[in-house]
Amino acid sequence: MAVEGAVDDGTADEGPADESVPLYTAVSQRGDPRAAARELADALCHPELGFVLFFCSAEYPLAALSEALNAAFAGVPVAGCTTAGEIAPEGYGRGCIVAIGLDRRHFAVSCALVDDLGGFDLMRAQRLVDGLLDDCRDRALAPLAEHSFALTLLDGLSSCEEQVLATLDAALGRIPSFGGSAGDDNRLAHTHVHAEGRFHGQAAVVVLINTRLPFEVFTTHHLRPRGEKLVVTRADRERRRVLELNALPAAEEYARLVGLPVAALGAAVFARHPLAVRLGEAYFVRAIQRVNDDGSLSFYCAVENGIVLTAMRPAPLLEDLEAVFDGLTERLGDPALIIACDCFLRRLELETLERVDAASRLMARSRVIGFNSYGEQHHGMHINQTFTGVAIGSRPAAGDS
Repeated sequence: MAVEGAVDDGTADEGPADESVPLYTAVSQRGDPRAAARELADALCHPELGFVLFFCSAEYPLAALSEALNAAFAGVPVAGCTTAGEIAPEGYGRGCIVAIGLDRRHFAVSCALVDDLGGFDLMRAQRLVDGLLDDCRDRALAPLAEHSFALTLLDGLSSCEEQVLATLDAALGRIPSFGGSAGDDNRLAHTHVHAEGRFHGQAAVVVLINTRLPFEVFTTHHLRPRGEKLVVTRADRERRRVLELNALPAAEEYARLVGLPVAALGAAVFARHPLAVRLGEAYFVRAIQRVNDDGSLSFYCAVENGIVLTAMRPAPLLEDLEAVFDGLTERLGDPALIIACDCFLRRLELETLERVDAASRLMARSRVIGFNSYGEQHHGMHINQTFTGVAIGSRPAAGDS
């Protein structure tokens, strides 16, 4: 099923699209790549379509899906990634593909691929950002530094996020950024990003978006600190693996903290009993990926010897999210769209609590489109267990039209 129009229900397939509708959205549940791409194109294509952003289940045959998208959106740049679940116009989806069509009259978009994450240093980051800015400058709709944001999509199993994001953030300067790590439907085997007409592993996509419309890049989580602390006393930084906590085997010490046997540890437990690093007054979650055969714990974010991890407890997730949406609406007006990267552990928590339907209703009301990620990015930081994104207003602010 396709859904057209992020602001109203106008059709987009005949004649110029309604200029008051800056973004159109679509979703397809079809498993055949050509049928899915055609359904998306039927909803999104119009003469002013300038860019397509998509998020898809890793269940699709990716090479065939690339070919189908290239054919369906011929001449229009397309970027996206695989997911650990999708956020469609009706809320949480699974096994589908969701897409956003950006109208060139409202958005100037440039896109670049990073295909060597390990070698992505500050010099390469500056060249990439300069190229994005130069490409966008001729089509810019408003001053670039004040009216642009960057979206980053990274291979969720690369272990290079911290290095890439830090260097990219330094090169972007005042331009805010957010993003998410690609998923693979919780298999933790192969994740992919899409750019330049095909899917790539061990890569990243950077999308620079310039617009006159008001926007706000944001992040939130619903986790609150407990009193207990765990010190990383032995770690393999390169593999993001903690071998000892408080000088004891890591899995055993974590199991003691949560009051469960090691054999009971899994994604649902990690979602409900996260650990975090404190920086100033803020807490940044370091989510656990799995227990290894040697009793160590693998993490989704960087870990190293000597860091202190604080045990966290979940507060009501939907109350926190609704408050964030209310604040965004108060500042921007009713959003045209919220593009979101929602950690898959948050979705797992909602599934455990049987609150998925309520979350879907809340996100549908707030016009959220996005995906469940293996990690999120916010202003150059790699973070976990957050809801991170950009809210885009429907109309330019006074004086910006």
